Amino acid sequence: MTELHRIAIDTMSGDNGLSAAIPAALSFLKEYNDTALILVGDESKILDELKKHNQQPNDRLKVQHASEVVLMNESPALALRGKKDSSMRVAINLVKAEEADAAVSAGNTGALMATGRFVLRTLKGIDRPAICAPIPAATGHTYVLDLGANIDSTSEHLYQFAIMGSELATAIDGVEKPRVGLLNIGSEDMKGNEQVKAAHKQLQDGGFNYIGFVEGNDIFHGEVDVIVCDGFVGNVALKTSEGLAKMLSEEIKAGYTKSIFTKIAALVSYPVLKAFRQRFDHRRYNGASFLGLKGIVIKSHGGADDVAFANAIGIARKAVIEKVPDKIEEQLQKHLVD
Repeated sequence: MTELHRIAIDTMSGDNGLSAAIPAALSFLKEYNDTALILVGDESKILDELKKHNQQPNDRLKVQHASEVVLMNESPALALRGKKDSSMRVAINLVKAEEADAAVSAGNTGALMATGRFVLRTLKGIDRPAICAPIPAATGHTYVLDLGANIDSTSEHLYQFAIMGSELATAIDGVEKPRVGLLNIGSEDMKGNEQVKAAHKQLQDGGFNYIGFVEGNDIFHGEVDVIVCDGFVGNVALKTSEGLAKMLSEEIKAGYTKSIFTKIAALVSYPVLKAFRQRFDHRRYNGASFLGLKGIVIKSHGGADDVAFANAIGIARKAVIEKVPDKIEEQLQKHLVD
């Protein structure tokens, strides 16, 4: 029998905790029979939640007790020092101990990154890990990094982000030569700050399928696979796109419910609206990778429901199968030698 992939799930963190994590885990197990999940958190609460779904632990669904929880507004430093038995820490410890192949958490982003970096350490050649996630585009999606782990990034950091993002796109989506762009305020060589200009030169000589500077609107055109930027810019871009998507959704809904005539129009256009909603459903893109660590850590959105959380587990499974950290390390050594 083929050995199962093992993913540790922090069931206690995030806005919805067990109410999202447990249904997500159960639906994931129904879809994939090659993976076992380790539910990390308060054992009694996990068992009670499983009973609500007429489930109990088995060969593919194990429970690992953790007595503490990292709160969403908690200081990363305090969480790292003061909550060594948190569900987040225990899940990552399982990866370190090679008892799990990946960890998934919807918890405090800063605490998750700090814990992952402290416990797992970074790959040789990586100065700072980065947060990378797909953003829906006109065709498929675009991977953007960093999305908030590093507020100030040097040109060397941006170069490292390009290596990691490019390898992730290849591993997850099978893109042989991902198109890599560097986010800037214009496409001309003279534009941008000194870090971006220096990174531009490094990327031109780095052996990537580098297409040069791209602007914010290029994130959604579908003509670039990986966009590199520092965490400050990336996080602003991410939150702006999320806010725009939410506003458009609310405006469309309000417009179609104004009167009996607009409601009739909604019925007529329902197939188009349904396809649009499914295509840009943020839950399909849930699951950000913490790249650069000696292990796989996936961050689910804090407010994720069970559908979104299950997608994050799926991202972890794919990263395990494709051995993403190993492939990134291989590319790092190649670029360092070159």
